[in-house]
Amino acid sequence: MRRYETIVIADPDLSDEKRDTLFERMKDIISKQGGLLVEFDDWGTRNLAYDINKKTRGHYVRLDYCGMGQAVNELERFFRIDDRAMKYMTVLLEKNVNEEEIKAQITKATQEEAKAGATENPEPDGEEKTDAGEAVTEESDS
Repeated sequence: MRRYETIVIADPDLSDEKRDTLFERMKDIISKQGGLLVEFDDWGTRNLAYDINKKTRGHYVRLDYCGMGQAVNELERFFRIDDRAMKYMTVLLEKNVNEEEIKAQITKATQEEAKAGATENPEPDGEEKTDAGEAVTEESDS
């Protein structure tokens, strides 16, 4: 199994619903081709260095995945057919990847994200902590 990275620039004028269906289709292609999606990184809408299809902005997405050449071929075929993807580029990151190690990395990253989310305890409404750790209550003008 090989590890690839594909960066896609999607049409920025798509509705959130259409953009989500495009992203789901990309993930579906990888899984149907026997691949493993390591990371789906949505960078959001940004300015382009040059116009593409008369557009000055694009919605960037980075896919980090493992699979064989068929997954890359099918993904790129889909991008050529679908007008929602304006540009794409795939890079081979590693030639030989151990699938179990990748799954362990994904599990570890997921656990760390969950742990980080659990440690961020929001303060009760109306209170903020200062740098000294003192609680400051906001007073309303009513």
